[in-house]
Amino acid sequence: MDGSHGPRQPMSPAVSASVVLPQQRQMQLHHHPARPAIADLFTLYLGMNSRQRAEDPGRESSNKLQKRVTALNRDLPPRDEQFISDYEQLRMQFPDQEQLQSVTESVLISFMLQCSNHAPQSEFLLFATRCLCARGHLRWDSLLPSLLNTISSMDGPVGQGGSATGGGPVTSSSSTITMPNAPHFHPSTPASPLSVMNTIGSPTQSGIDQPVGTNVSPIKAAEFSSPGQLGTAARGDQSRRGAEISYLHHLCCRTILVGLESDLKPATHSVIFQHMVNWLVNWDQRPHGVDDADALQTWRLEKPLHEWMHLCLDVIWILVNEDKCRVPFYELVRSNLQFLENIPDDEALVSIIMEIHRRRDMVCMHMQMLDQHLHCPTFATHRFLSQSHPSIAGESVTNLRYSPITYPSVLGEPLHGEDLANSIPKGGLDWERALRCLRHALRTTPSPDWWRRVLLVAPCYRSHSQQSSTPGAVFSPDMIGEAVADRTIELLRLTNSGTQCWQDWLLFADIFFFLMKSGCIDFLDFVDKLASRVTNSDQQILRSNHVTWLLAQIIRIEIVMNTLSSDPRKVDTTRKIISFHKEDKSLDANNVGPQSILLDFISSSQTLRIWSFNTSIREHLNSDQLQKGKQIDEWWKQVSKGSGERMIDFTSLDERALGMFWVLSFTMAQPACEAVMNWFTSAGMADLIQGPNMQPNERIMMMRETYPLSMTLLSGLSINLCLKLAFQLEETIFLGQAVPSIAMVETYTLTQRSPSILSKSGVSLLLLEILNYRLLPLYRYHGKSKALMYDVTKIISMIKGKRGEHRLFRLAENLCMNLILSLKDFFFVKKELKGPTEFTETLNRITIISLAITIKTRGIAEVEHMIYLQPLLEQIMATSQHTWSEKTLRHFPPLIRDFLMGRMDKRGQAIQAWQQAETTVINQCNQLLSPSAEPNYVMTYLSHSFPQHRQYLCAGAWMLMNGHIEINSANLARVLREFSPEEVTANIYTMVDVLLHHIQLELQRGHLVQDLLSKAIANLSFFIWTHELLPLDILLLALIDRDDDLYALRLVINLLERPELQQRVKAFCNSRSPEHWLKNQPPKRAELQKALGNHLSWKDRYPPFFDDIAARLLPVIPLIIYRLIENDATDIADRVLAFYSSLLAFHPLRFTFVRDILAYFYGHLPSKLIVRILNVLGVSTKTPFSPSFAKILGSSNSPVCPPPEYYANLLLGLVDNVIPPLSSKSKSNPSDSASTTFNKHHASSQAGGTNNTDGQRAFYQNQDPGSYTQLVLETAAIEILSLPVPASQIVSSLVQLIAHVQAMLIQSNSGQGMSGGLGQNSGLPTSPSGGGSESTGPNQANNAASGMSATNFVSRSGYSCQQLSVLMIQACGLLLAQLPPEFHMQLYSEAARIIKDCWWLADSSRPVKELDSAVGYALLDPTWASQDNTSTAIGNIVALLHSFFSNLPQEWLESTHTVIKHLRPVNSVAMLRIAFRILGPLLPRLAFARPLFMKTLALLHHAVMYEGQGGPVQSTSKPKLEILTLCGKVIEILRPDVQHLLSHLKTDPNSSIYAATHPKLVQNAS
Repeated sequence: MDGSHGPRQPMSPAVSASVVLPQQRQMQLHHHPARPAIADLFTLYLGMNSRQRAEDPGRESSNKLQKRVTALNRDLPPRDEQFISDYEQLRMQFPDQEQLQSVTESVLISFMLQCSNHAPQSEFLLFATRCLCARGHLRWDSLLPSLLNTISSMDGPVGQGGSATGGGPVTSSSSTITMPNAPHFHPSTPASPLSVMNTIGSPTQSGIDQPVGTNVSPIKAAEFSSPGQLGTAARGDQSRRGAEISYLHHLCCRTILVGLESDLKPATHSVIFQHMVNWLVNWDQRPHGVDDADALQTWRLEKPLHEWMHLCLDVIWILVNEDKCRVPFYELVRSNLQFLENIPDDEALVSIIMEIHRRRDMVCMHMQMLDQHLHCPTFATHRFLSQSHPSIAGESVTNLRYSPITYPSVLGEPLHGEDLANSIPKGGLDWERALRCLRHALRTTPSPDWWRRVLLVAPCYRSHSQQSSTPGAVFSPDMIGEAVADRTIELLRLTNSGTQCWQDWLLFADIFFFLMKSGCIDFLDFVDKLASRVTNSDQQILRSNHVTWLLAQIIRIEIVMNTLSSDPRKVDTTRKIISFHKEDKSLDANNVGPQSILLDFISSSQTLRIWSFNTSIREHLNSDQLQKGKQIDEWWKQVSKGSGERMIDFTSLDERALGMFWVLSFTMAQPACEAVMNWFTSAGMADLIQGPNMQPNERIMMMRETYPLSMTLLSGLSINLCLKLAFQLEETIFLGQAVPSIAMVETYTLTQRSPSILSKSGVSLLLLEILNYRLLPLYRYHGKSKALMYDVTKIISMIKGKRGEHRLFRLAENLCMNLILSLKDFFFVKKELKGPTEFTETLNRITIISLAITIKTRGIAEVEHMIYLQPLLEQIMATSQHTWSEKTLRHFPPLIRDFLMGRMDKRGQAIQAWQQAETTVINQCNQLLSPSAEPNYVMTYLSHSFPQHRQYLCAGAWMLMNGHIEINSANLARVLREFSPEEVTANIYTMVDVLLHHIQLELQRGHLVQDLLSKAIANLSFFIWTHELLPLDILLLALIDRDDDLYALRLVINLLERPELQQRVKAFCNSRSPEHWLKNQPPKRAELQKALGNHLSWKDRYPPFFDDIAARLLPVIPLIIYRLIENDATDIADRVLAFYSSLLAFHPLRFTFVRDILAYFYGHLPSKLIVRILNVLGVSTKTPFSPSFAKILGSSNSPVCPPPEYYANLLLGLVDNVIPPLSSKSKSNPSDSASTTFNKHHASSQAGGTNNTDGQRAFYQNQDPGSYTQLVLETAAIEILSLPVPASQIVSSLVQLIAHVQAMLIQSNSGQGMSGGLGQNSGLPTSPSGGGSESTGPNQANNAASGMSATNFVSRSGYSCQQLSVLMIQACGLLLAQLPPEFHMQLYSEAARIIKDCWWLADSSRPVKELDSAVGYALLDPTWASQDNTSTAIGNIVALLHSFFSNLPQEWLESTHTVIKHLRPVNSVAMLRIAFRILGPLLPRLAFARPLFMKTLALLHHAVMYEGQGGPVQSTSKPKLEILTLCGKVIEILRPDVQHLLSHLKTDPNSSIYAATHPKLVQNAS
């Protein structure tokens, strides 16, 4: 419809008048001289009375034809066949044919409105329309939209504005194929685009231009003068009004059906389709002005199902007919027609609604992953994939609280948020999935950052300002309360069974405290739930005071205190709390542990606390509890009596004293806190030893060292006391007058539950030391590393230009290095992606390396990160002159390598600049650094030298030393100290370039390499060790960044092997322990100068706590290993790792280093080096390797692929420790939920593999990677990456195992072959056989499983055979998603091979119907198929791919089309269905992955709308122009017989409804 989109196209006058022509031009058309003549002609042929109009004095009657028309006064109109000749004679009288066409169209529409209820007249109008359009006197593409828009404006009083996009009481169609320039047609608006053109305009124009039919129509003029006037006049006769509208619809539909016989433009199809759907959706809308219920009911009862509705359906069916595909059927799928609330009893309408639902179900089937209900966060990765995306490239995500778990809608869009969480029905699959996720979280302790993103504040604790809906939350308070109560009962059962689970209780108490303090649990509701479970379960379940201890942890939280003191239900709640008290009166007072004492006294402590809230509960207390309260007081008086103050010797506590102090922490937190603080000051104060840089009269007091509090002691203290203690320690450490003891600082770091010390004003050396050497893993665990990095970057940017701030700067820079390398997700160098980076040159280079490692080993998780990568790299490199060597670049991921390849190496320019300045610099150095130089010249040099010359100071000094000239080290040291840190860094990088260039020159002059290297090492030792003039870590980084020079790495190795460094490292390792929380000895403080050297300790006097030159190398050594491997120096890398294995034990993220380096260089590492890298993990981490892993590595001389049992054990470990357990409820006995869970965990803990009790280690024991769940998954990935066989064999073994997993488990469980229970004869006659045997034939599945020994995997897991099989599929997909892309390619190849080799797919003789049945059977969810023992290899493989896809980052999704490529040629509908089933569920994410998006056409219309919207398809969704362009290119290569089905996904307005209605394309066309 050209006329609706721009003034420069050949337009219909009617549309141009309504859309683009000015008011004056519109009025000219209405006063056109041909208008009365055309009206009279129609009046004549319609048989209407024209006498009154003939008497109009204003008429022009000079035309002979007009005279003939008005002179004849006959009762019957002329024959219809004569109309067209009369019209053509009339047409010849007017030269402007375009305007005549517009006038004719307007008059014709006006008569259609008047005569629609008169059958003969309607027939004539239909005849006239057909003839005029056939002769080209009217255009369908102009007439039909004008007619439809006019009628829709007429519908206004009935439908309340039911226009093309209109609203009203009943929502109009969600389809969005609208006219972009005229989106709304409100009848009451004078400026409505069609109000004048329709001649039935708004009231404001009715006095200027009367409608043609005002004086000639037998119907009252008021009824059609305007929509508003019609509504007023007809209000008393709504029944008649509805009939008139029905007649209009009927005539319009008949006209459209005639028009559809011609080739209409896509835009016209769009308008027709939308109006037809809107009419049907609004068929029973309330009439305007009818408010009385009885009147409304009468109107609806009298309103028949008019024939126009059937004609609407006929029009719709023609439009969506797939032969011509004028409109894609998808538009019906996303319309509101299917959601009619009041569906009339009509077979035709019900049929189309059913067809829409049928096709929607087909889409839904392809959108849901197999075993979708099993997909759940494992908390075993550092991040959770975002399911929300910006709708515009570069637009920030408005909702940062995106959900880690989603519930797919019918068409696959992820749904989440508070409204959805509260609407999930209890007991359904979604409810169970949510509880499964929560139960897993309560066991595996994800960070509070995760909890904050997914939780809701309970309604009873919300303020009025918090009443708005929370989009990101997915777990309601009811779900949280249910899961917490379940976990409490589960722990009680474990405790009663004799299992040692005190650590489980401690971790659970931390989470419980956090949830309650955050207001995410309704306390009253939780107590009710817990009391109900205790009452309804085994009465003996409450055998200990663990529940009382748990509630005592939260008794001081404000919302709990308020509830117990003021809530109307406080007495009943208190009674229930007291009912949980279960003292063990059989305890032997002389032989009890601290836990038993705590549990024995805890009820007394809790009772006294509740009594302080509400004295009215005295009657519920028993005397024993009050007596125990007195015992606590007496013990405390006795302990504190000896010293005269509240102080305890915490090194001499026996078990009873330890238990009593734990009780004291619950009963009297303040005295207990004071006792701890007094302990740290008990050794008194001492003067800080006078250092070389201290003034003689300057005095600094320092606390003498004591023992830090042990983790055993801290673990049993109440959470309330721990918070108080952390606050008191923080105040003393950062705001006290004396230097704190190391013991105090160590204890403070162990009491940290949530990073908060950044809120302290000011920055101190101690603060940065604590962050760098103690709390770095905790910040990563809490998801606060990025925020910390930005804060530290600000510190660096403020001091990098300040003179002399070397110690603070280098410590902050080292912390920032560790932070950057610890971030295993995409990050920005600034919060705002604008302006130059504030990083130093060193940090810029480290950032590139970190991004390369992250992208290559973990992929890019988010869509927006892929968009921002290019500008991010530009931002980093804008201030960096560095270029990486070809050997480094070849290992970079392509996204970064391609960006850096084009950078020009400016090293030659730097050398030229040095040569130009060399003479001047050498002269300055001779004056400054000669042995006889005056000390005063130092200030002269600093004041008068140019900055461009100062950067060459170290290079000049090196050249003098190289010429055997003695230099004044004191002056050089003083100048370097007075330099800013930035200038020192520039000196180091410049000196390295000059040094390497000089070696090359000397080689050309015939000098020996060894001599040159020896001299260079001696000179560097002068700088580093003899006089400690430069920081070693920066020098090493500068050298490895020049690895394209043959001698740079040789210098690095020589420096690392220097005895001076070896001695420093040895002293560092001997003076402390990597597991500092276990070392309970008084710490020894190192001297400042010995720890940090002269350069860093120059003007500082504050003593170090954890800092050391050796510790500064922790982020550097791994980078050196990377660079050596890149240069194929694996033997040297092995040697360096051997040298520094003891130092790397102190690396806060050494586990991550091992995992990343194995993934980054996969396929390039020799077996010997792999073993050396694994040794970095040591034994203290208790890495949960498989029992046979060491044996497999030992056979690397003759590598053999591990047996299937190895892989099965690996997956079983993931099922037990990583995959969230299945719902514990049994179908046969719902009340056995807790016992079922207990049996499962008890069975897994007895298994020969990983000990499940390790899973509940505290965070400080799992600092890297962060939790035991992560540790198990990452360990499995490390094992796979370390196996001495290629990826193809590993993937093949895993895929074969999964394809026949049910057969393997049944064989393992029964010790028999597969024939015993695999349902070989249970399938349908046309179905493939069950049990996975369809892969290659009935006999080969048995062979695949026969490689397994008869180990009983099922009983070890605690699951049934069916449950374990589907969980192993999930575990395998999760594991493969952690591995590098080399494994992904093998997975796609192997999966496609198994599918293609399926015997019933390969058999071309099978009938289509049988194949169709077989495909449906094969693609059942493995969960349901396994229950009937009818699992298939195809079903298992597709479920494996879906599990794999659900865990992939966004970037790695772009290669998933490879599996379809391997399935080619797709020569059957069955194979096509399988291909669609594989990739269909990826739609919500693949819509943003352009390469994959364009390589699959499955569900393409929905994908285009989803991508254009940037999320779930809405009523306003429009495709993106670039996507239509890409689709058009793909469609061109399709077979001709299917191209038309996708013709609307192109940019051609003549064939695409989306292009014809796209604002940008319309604008361009104009």
